[in-house]
Formats: sequence, C-alpha cells, structure tokens
Amino acid sequence: MSSKLTSFGLLVLRIGVGGMMMVHGLQKFQNFEALSTEFADPIGVGPQLSLILAIGAELGCSVLVIAGLLTRLAVIPLAFTMIIAHFQIMADKPWGDKELSALYLVIYASLLFTGAGCFSIDKCIFGRKKKDEEITP
Repeated sequence: MSSKLTSFGLLVLRIGVGGMMMVHGLQKFQNFEALSTEFADPIGVGPQLSLILAIGAELGCSVLVIAGLLTRLAVIPLAFTMIIAHFQIMADKPWGDKELSALYLVIYASLLFTGAGCFSIDKCIFGRKKKDEEITP
C-alpha cells in the first residue's frame, strides 16, 4: 500500500477521532459547574482538578491530534483518560456501555505506534529524508 494512502487514512482517523473526542470535552466544559463537585477522582487530585485534566485531554490533546502536532505525546493523556474510563469508572458496567472507551483506547494506542503520518505538522517539523527511514542490514 502506498505511504501516501496510509498517511491519508491516518489523517481521516485523526480528524474523525479527534473531532468526536472534542465533543466529549466540550460537553464537560459546558457543564463544568454541575460536574465539578461530582466528577470522579480516580487519581486523588480532587473532582474539580480531575475534571479540568479530562477537559484538557479531551479538548486540547484532541486539537493536537487533529493537527498532527506532537501526536505521539498528545495521545498519551487521551489513552490514560480512556484507561481510567474503561477500567475504573465503568468497570462494573456491561460491555456495551464501555465499548466506546475501549475503541478510543485502541485508536490512541495505534496512533502512538504509527504517529500522525505525512499529512501532519509533525512531518513538517520533524520529518526525515527517505534515506534516514530505511533500515539497513
């Protein structure tokens, strides 16, 4: 498969998953007052700070993923948020309720390994020449 097609697929994936996760972050941001006292505190920093961290990941890191800027770093807080959501917040829920968090986690793990692809700010800033990417025996 062409590396351009692969990179285009990664672009579509980044825009899709980033846009969908931004909706979750925006909902939290818009309901900040109501959520700030009752939000789960899985890491022991208080419900308000936990909410701020979740919003930061879901909005801020999603913008970075969409742009393809610091993609591998940006997916780490997003993956951590999905790990907490899946294994702690929804631990006792049926699979259908926590399937989405698992799907997001798989996507973020994939982007951690693949990076953003050619159609990204990462490529413009950190891109290497083809010769540097070749594996020599």
